[in-house]
Amino acid sequence: MKKEIYISEGIGETRIAVKENGKLAEIHLDKESRERTVGNIYKGIVENVIPGMQAAFVNIGRGNNAFLPFSEISDSELIADSKNSKEINVLLKQGQEIVVQVIKEPFDNKGARITTELSIAGRFIVIVPNSKYVGVSKKMRDKYERRRLKKIAFDIKKHGLGIIIRTVAEGKTEKQIQNDYNNLEKKYNQLMKVAEESTAPTLIHNDLEMTSSVLRDLISDKVEKIVVDSKENFKKVQKIIKEDSLEISDSIEHYKKRAPLFKQEKIDDEIVKLLRNKVWLKSGAYLIVEKTEAMVVVDVNSGKFVGKKKHEDNSLKINLEAAKEVAKQLRLRHLSGLILIDFIDMTSAENRKKIYLEMKKELKKDRAKVAVSEISEFGVLEMTRERTGLSIVDSLTEPCDSCRGIGRIISKDTLLTRIDYWLRDYKQQNKDLRLKLYLNPEIAHYLKKEQKKAYISLMWQNFVYLKVIEDAQIPKNQFKFTKINDTQDITTQIGT
Repeated sequence: MKKEIYISEGIGETRIAVKENGKLAEIHLDKESRERTVGNIYKGIVENVIPGMQAAFVNIGRGNNAFLPFSEISDSELIADSKNSKEINVLLKQGQEIVVQVIKEPFDNKGARITTELSIAGRFIVIVPNSKYVGVSKKMRDKYERRRLKKIAFDIKKHGLGIIIRTVAEGKTEKQIQNDYNNLEKKYNQLMKVAEESTAPTLIHNDLEMTSSVLRDLISDKVEKIVVDSKENFKKVQKIIKEDSLEISDSIEHYKKRAPLFKQEKIDDEIVKLLRNKVWLKSGAYLIVEKTEAMVVVDVNSGKFVGKKKHEDNSLKINLEAAKEVAKQLRLRHLSGLILIDFIDMTSAENRKKIYLEMKKELKKDRAKVAVSEISEFGVLEMTRERTGLSIVDSLTEPCDSCRGIGRIISKDTLLTRIDYWLRDYKQQNKDLRLKLYLNPEIAHYLKKEQKKAYISLMWQNFVYLKVIEDAQIPKNQFKFTKINDTQDITTQIGT
């Protein structure tokens, strides 16, 4: 499989795209305005313990209190003996200090989900403090390689530090894995020292920011091409390749053309499609993908498909095509939680089994954890997918005030990226580089006050002078340009 990675740094956000055999397979967005917390370790204070909910709420010093299910408490000193096997009794009380790690980002009005079972991820391994466990990623299929890596793990493991071998460790030497282990052990000892000396609530370990975290997971010997349009990220990728002794240094390219990288590679066009709920298939059939607060629902429709066979055979053909596309869309759109897929009805149990096996096969390409059940007699397949971050819709859009959150508009950061694209195109066609930029007052304030660095960057990178004008008549997801000494709208003169 030919794998390529494209990394583009825009105004207010960094985008990472992965292509497999020339087709977009993954998209990741890292926004400067949104701080990543998954993997962070905090020293928190227990605010409430609610046995009826089998959970506690912990103040970690960030927004709403974090949610700690009793099932996520691994420390034996915090668990009491229980006569009722269905419930967990814990030795937690209000005001108690406790070290926890974020496993799910806060979302809407919900606080972060946390655990007391700490884990610190490195390049090739994950260490699990206070554990005897040694394991190898289930996604590694070669039994002889699994056996080799497990032996290495037992040889280097020290008392009280469990090890999980990551998929990217496949083929790596004992020395590479040992170095990773030593670095993680040192990091763990340092953070525990910080925890002892700190006053709760406080952050004691900041995991990698999203761009570094994603690149750590994506870059391997299997990558044939890496294209980066910023000097900082180019150096970041070079460092990863050097540290991991990867033989792909010739594969990295520093993109310096004026045309935006994602526009040049037509990745932006693919991202726009991900905001639509209808996905067309080659056969003429289509999917409807609806994300709700409770679950994700995918409906398979025959659409324009005109089959030449019997209804059952036609249904099987559409469903097989749909299964591949559904797996692809779940990965691209970062959809998670409970997912229901309503396939076209088939009477044959054998055919339903074929669709189930096809889904399982396609989902093996996904780095997120998934669980899939067989298709029910109603033609519905139920599955769950691990939440790895915000969905692409939540990342690229925000609730619309006009419709009270029912519809959505592009986010402030995405609007700034579009303005940057417009300026790049404008500069190639015009010599008058003094402009007025009209924005909704809220967006203007965001650019000038909260993203002052981005405002300066817009002018500096494009060598233009920008005077920002507040205009309440302009919607929050739009902008308007005029020349500095003119009132004529020139926005539509340049393609965006």
